[in-house]
Amino acid sequence: MQAQKAEGTRDLMGREMRAWQRMQRIAAEVFEPYGFEPIETPAIEQLDVFVHGIGQSTDVVRKEMFRVFSGANLERALGEGTDAGLKPKQRLALRPEGTAGVVRSVVENNLVPQGGSPVKLYYAEAMFRGERPQKGRLRQFHQVGIEWLGAPDPAADAECIIMLMELYRRMGFDLSKLRLLINSMGDPACRPAYRDRVRSFILDHADEMCDECRERAELNPLRAFDCKNEHCREVMQGAPLMRDELCDACRDHYEQVKRYLDAAGIAYVEDPTLVRGLDYYTRTVFEVEAPGAGVGSIGGGGRYDGLVELEGGKPTPGVGFAVGFERALLALEAFGVPLADEVAPSIYVANAGDETRDAVFSIAHELRAAGIRCEANYQGRSLKSQFKQADKLGCALIAVVGGDELAQGAVRLRDMTTHDEALVPRDEVVAAVRSRLLGA
Repeated sequence: MQAQKAEGTRDLMGREMRAWQRMQRIAAEVFEPYGFEPIETPAIEQLDVFVHGIGQSTDVVRKEMFRVFSGANLERALGEGTDAGLKPKQRLALRPEGTAGVVRSVVENNLVPQGGSPVKLYYAEAMFRGERPQKGRLRQFHQVGIEWLGAPDPAADAECIIMLMELYRRMGFDLSKLRLLINSMGDPACRPAYRDRVRSFILDHADEMCDECRERAELNPLRAFDCKNEHCREVMQGAPLMRDELCDACRDHYEQVKRYLDAAGIAYVEDPTLVRGLDYYTRTVFEVEAPGAGVGSIGGGGRYDGLVELEGGKPTPGVGFAVGFERALLALEAFGVPLADEVAPSIYVANAGDETRDAVFSIAHELRAAGIRCEANYQGRSLKSQFKQADKLGCALIAVVGGDELAQGAVRLRDMTTHDEALVPRDEVVAAVRSRLLGA
């Protein structure tokens, strides 16, 4: 059987790979002036990192997270009908999102000691979720994100949102075509009572809700606001709203975030039904949509002041966001904006006979050492076939290395567009090629 990639995955190559690389470069350019440092956490973590951080009741943990077993541990779990007999270090999962792993690293490495300065980290990594594959939703996908640990000030929330919108702008988005949604989800002082009110509302309308929302009433009632069932969404329009239940501290925090955004000229829409799918969020939450692109949300985040404690650390506030690469790329394509860098113009070094192979090898090496994209003949092609290959590869120039040219101490350069030719002294080839390619 022919080898095939796993369902819900794709190979990043060519234009898409260059787009992913460019997004990472843009992210570094945006985040590092704010003092953020890069981090890469393992793709595989102990299961409890995600269960504690994301929440046992979330769809991510219950339905989508990929579990990882060694062969021996899998046989043991299957034989016993449960993995309860495995040690915590043997119960593993692929990361479904970036925040929990970063927070685990911060706690384990004591990056925010008591009374120490906040830590600012950014990442660009692959994530894994066992979702039904569809447009903009893969089982292996990529995200760029930031995490800011140790800063309780609402200015940190606002700066994260400002960075997020600047990232989109530099990627090529017209910000007027994006919609930034914000909300406050309260904190442990005011949200429990609100959750109970929403739970009671769902149970009072249970005969109108889908099976999943009835289940959510017991596990995570706020997720009912995000149900994809249209009738459930209509019913939830009558549910209590968090903005009416915020305690004074949460309301003041939210109002200050909005004042900072107003001062920075950031346009936003308040959405009192906005919730995030992970349990760790508190207070400020935000999401960015690309209406008309057909991909839904292309990024979002919020504050998570209790997550460090859940991962075994001391009370430490946190805030961050993540941007999905695949969805952002689809949105840019829908708006007709390229993300991939243009391929640098290149030259093909053609040899006119066996006696010129050594010279071709030497010239190609010199060009590449000078940072010039260069192709050559490694298949024993005829000179005519080499011209065709150069044209197929999109080379801007072709350098013909023949016996007659070498006898004159020169190389013949040919412009593949205008077909103009010129003899160039052998020791001036690199400078001549650079000059012509820069002109192209």
